[in-house]
Amino acid sequence: MLKIDRFKKIAAIFFIGLLSGQVYAAGVDLKLAEKTAEVQYLTESSTFGYGGADVGIGFFFNEQDDWMFSALAMVTGNSASNERALQFGVGVKFLAASLKAPNDVVGAMGLAGQVRYVIPSETPVAFLVEGVIAPQVTSFSGAEQYTEYRFAIELEVTPSARAYIGYRNIEIELDNIGTGFEIDDEVHLGVRLEF
Repeated sequence: MLKIDRFKKIAAIFFIGLLSGQVYAAGVDLKLAEKTAEVQYLTESSTFGYGGADVGIGFFFNEQDDWMFSALAMVTGNSASNERALQFGVGVKFLAASLKAPNDVVGAMGLAGQVRYVIPSETPVAFLVEGVIAPQVTSFSGAEQYTEYRFAIELEVTPSARAYIGYRNIEIELDNIGTGFEIDDEVHLGVRLEF
């Protein structure tokens, strides 16, 4: 119970911080696979330092009736050499998931990282690697650990639209079954639109 209360306090501080800053720019990111789907609302907040942060609120579901709500704040920037081709990002992800097979509702707060390499051209192509990890101390309600990693190749169709193909794995280690429970392990197609 103590862990859940601590999680609620951290989540409340995070969301109040986001709402108290200026929020602008918006977009949608949609990922579709054979057995999974995710839609994410994207915005940007100036709450986080000089460059602001990319903020996403998402809903994921799969064919087994598992679902997950998530909130991600990611600060991104170019490499120290000032070359725009290589970009790095660090952030925090909060999530709450309902897993039908083990009949569990779990939550976690994890650290997120991202590396993106853009090949400049008239139609830029980018290679993306992302990851999230929440250890036992920041995993709640029966979750021992949360891990997520994703690889993608993106094509910039227009300055405000990207199409991509990627692979993602999401695994939640649970107390009651003592092993990892995969809710995503598929190749997906996606589109990211910015307004």
